[in-house]
Amino acid sequence: MKQHILTALILLTSVFVNAQTPTTDPAKSKNEVVTADNVEWGWLNPLRGDKSPAAGKLWGDRTDTLASGFLVKFKKGFASPPHIHNVTYRGVVIKGLLHNDDDQAEKQWLPPGSFWIQPAGEAHITAANAEENLAYIEIQEGPYLVKPTNEAFDNGERPVNVDENNLVWLNATDISWLTNESAIETAFLWGTHHENKLRASLIKLPKGFEGYIKNLSSNFRAVVIKGTLAHQINGNKFISLLEKGSYFGAKKDALHNIMVKDDDEAILYVRSNGNFEIDTIRKH
Repeated sequence: MKQHILTALILLTSVFVNAQTPTTDPAKSKNEVVTADNVEWGWLNPLRGDKSPAAGKLWGDRTDTLASGFLVKFKKGFASPPHIHNVTYRGVVIKGLLHNDDDQAEKQWLPPGSFWIQPAGEAHITAANAEENLAYIEIQEGPYLVKPTNEAFDNGERPVNVDENNLVWLNATDISWLTNESAIETAFLWGTHHENKLRASLIKLPKGFEGYIKNLSSNFRAVVIKGTLAHQINGNKFISLLEKGSYFGAKKDALHNIMVKDDDEAILYVRSNGNFEIDTIRKH
């Protein structure tokens, strides 16, 4: 009898551990660009058709087992039924007003620049309340599935909702490996700076910024949350215009030239498993 109980506990422990969100990503990113006007769109939940939000691929494949990042576009007044997901996801609001919480919670409308985490297995709803509503969603493993609430479970993680007004912005010069440019700011969102562990931050570039990002790790992915950037991979003559919802990936030691366009600041969401540098163009 004791042996059966011990075996059951081991199995339960294994299920619990496997349900935790991975903290590493063995994939190696490459130099690539997806502009907002070249995103491939489909339905987030194909079984619901046009009652589902639209989903746009940026990197990876959310139907596969690996990590991926994608855009989700919600119609005004959208409100999902209560549901769960089989994996934890993280989201950043790009346009509009979004709410993500359990179905009894008072609406907390998150504006652009806000951030949230939805743990695997937890029942919740998602709603939108503006003419245009767009978010960047990221998972550390797939596939991304929608399931009924009677399959809910607790994977030990907890939800997070951070209004953009509650973000803590730091001068990036306080982070020695990041930049020597005093006008750049950063807000840490999730993860850890331990070696080879995943982490993500928002990077705020001032109006008129012109410089570069150099990736120092094996995995680097960036999404434009605010503003417009002119982007050029060093050594490549082609220049891309990256508006909100655009994406670029960088391989290790690659240098990407960027310039903030328009008369506004720009904000990037950057996910990596190591350090990167941002600085202004150096004079020679």
